[in-house]
Amino acid sequence: MSSNRFLISGGGTGGHIFPALSIAGEIRRRMPEAEILFVGAEGRMEMERVPAAGYQIKGLPVMGFDRHNLLRNVKVLACLWKSMRMARQILREFNPDVAIGVGGYASGPMLKAAQKAGIPTLLQEQNSYAGVTNKMLAAKARCICVAYEGMERFFPKESIVLTGNPVRQNLLACTATPHEARQAMGIDPDKRTILVIGGSLGARTINQALIAGLERLGHEPGLQVIWQSGKYYDEQCREALAASGVQNVVQMAFISNMDMAYRAADLVVSRAGASSISELQLLGKPCILVPSPNVAEDHQTKNALALADRQAAIMVPDKEAAGRMVDTMVRTVTDQGVLATLAANVAKMALRDAAQHIVDEVMTLAMEDR
Repeated sequence: MSSNRFLISGGGTGGHIFPALSIAGEIRRRMPEAEILFVGAEGRMEMERVPAAGYQIKGLPVMGFDRHNLLRNVKVLACLWKSMRMARQILREFNPDVAIGVGGYASGPMLKAAQKAGIPTLLQEQNSYAGVTNKMLAAKARCICVAYEGMERFFPKESIVLTGNPVRQNLLACTATPHEARQAMGIDPDKRTILVIGGSLGARTINQALIAGLERLGHEPGLQVIWQSGKYYDEQCREALAASGVQNVVQMAFISNMDMAYRAADLVVSRAGASSISELQLLGKPCILVPSPNVAEDHQTKNALALADRQAAIMVPDKEAAGRMVDTMVRTVTDQGVLATLAANVAKMALRDAAQHIVDEVMTLAMEDR
């Protein structure tokens, strides 16, 4: 078998892509000569983000099942069959030592094909409630890296390793002070700063709550807001901000320098996805979490409650965001005692060096099969 070849599959959202890139970065740090191939879903975010990070990627025509329009699943099944065939071809050509799945439907055909071919597979599950693809692949996976206790209800206990979630390495490497970071973001370096993020695609409830609260924010001259609206809501949010005349809110579709944005913020408002929570824990950031209700088994609410119950975050339920979110933001960011308590408690929950621990397991699998 060719040495030092690693295949990483998954994607669909930033929550899957960023951990995958962190794992790849750690493999490359240890083994600069290693060959790393990503496999994602055609037309999804990974097809842009992975090449931008310097890695090769192949796309499969795989699609998620449509629970609302069952007829559409005829096409889904055809794409799945084609993806399985392509996955087998990729394995024959690349011949990896280990195949790593980070979740999302893109990883299903690739990891299934690897398991059938006898290639060791490692799964990385970011959430407290396991995804459908990882549950399907779990029985034949050699190792399953998780970020939460109690994952035995989804996976074989003997395969589970508690590692935490890898995060974007540049976030932890940033050494800028809040003052320097605000200057880099082009905002007032001396004002208290709130960062509002709804994910790369956007979060409708968070955006609507902010639009509803623009006038209130405009009357808080000592505060400023960095608002990542996501690309789907960019035009609507930009127009609402322009119409309001509010000067202390900066809106953008996507923040490319998230390391600076996090450093600039005294308080972060976010959905409660696993990757976001891991970043907030590792950076020790006071946060308000607005869990998305549109996820399997309402796992974001479970993620958020795990923090709120330890006074490590403030949770605002999605259905209450329009009435409560902006008031809670203003009240929290101006209370130094609350900010300090949240920061200390969220930092205590961090599982550090997740990418290193996961790659330790990857290397063990690679050596076992030599």
